Amino acid sequence: MAPDRTPSVLVFDVNETLTDMTPLAARLADVGLPGHLLPAWFAGVLRDGTALTLAGTYASFADVAHDVLRTLLARHAPASATEEAVAHVLAGMPELPVNPDVPDGINALHTAGRRLLTLTNGSADTTRAVLDRAGLTDCFEALLDVSPAGAWKPAPAAYAHALRTADMPAGEAMLVSVHPWDVNGAARAGLATAWLRRTAGPYPSVMCPADVTADDLPDLARRLA
Repeated sequence: MAPDRTPSVLVFDVNETLTDMTPLAARLADVGLPGHLLPAWFAGVLRDGTALTLAGTYASFADVAHDVLRTLLARHAPASATEEAVAHVLAGMPELPVNPDVPDGINALHTAGRRLLTLTNGSADTTRAVLDRAGLTDCFEALLDVSPAGAWKPAPAAYAHALRTADMPAGEAMLVSVHPWDVNGAARAGLATAWLRRTAGPYPSVMCPADVTADDLPDLARRLA
């Protein structure tokens, strides 16, 4: 599907959209947790961060991730439930690689003159570390997290923070994410949206459909050309 409007600014989600989080499974194994619990850990972090936002409060990704990991350790590896174990896993976040399609896709979009920003529920410093190592930082005009908004995506305040930074109305921006809940939130905040379909799962019928569906970032760059 082609977008109804050509976006001037692309706002990228970070965790799983730009970064490959699978290396964290090895860090879970290092502290006695099965690697297959990685999706459960990340889903738990998103759940609790969103629950705090719904309750009108805020905590950082690092603090929420810490608590969810402590709970997993207590349930599945109580002998390893130490602060050192938690720190070992979380220390892997800034060391994550980008997904294989990201360098070509980001460079193509940047070369085409798109304005690129990131917006993460995580840490802007972590985003910078990942993009620095991938040699992509200079392609982005701003690396943002939701802390100034005091609300996790998909709250409208999170997307509004990115729009204020870009000095751009919602109708001229596009959110790019692998997460349907993020696409839905951005759409309801007035942004155009692009869903990266990197897995075989269907897009949820109860959420706003994406304006563009792409298999990866080079595919997105071609569709927006």
